[in-house]
Amino acid sequence: MEQKIREIMAEVFEVPANELQGSFTQHDVENWDSLRHLNLIVEIESVFDISFEPEEIGEMNTFDKVVAFTKKKTNSNA
Repeated sequence: MEQKIREIMAEVFEVPANELQGSFTQHDVENWDSLRHLNLIVEIESVFDISFEPEEIGEMNTFDKVVAFTKKKTNSNA
């Protein structure tokens, strides 16, 4: 899952996947704006067949948090 999220983020933010590590934040990449953030969320929701709450979306501002929220959602759907 972590690798798939890394691939999605790399594509959405147009950065090398190897740059996407734990504390990678929206401040680390110029392309992480609100529109691309929503694109990221939509893509993750589609790939993993989950749905995030608006509050969660606002908190997903690091690579680790994106992974954690996605894991939480996929586990709760299991």
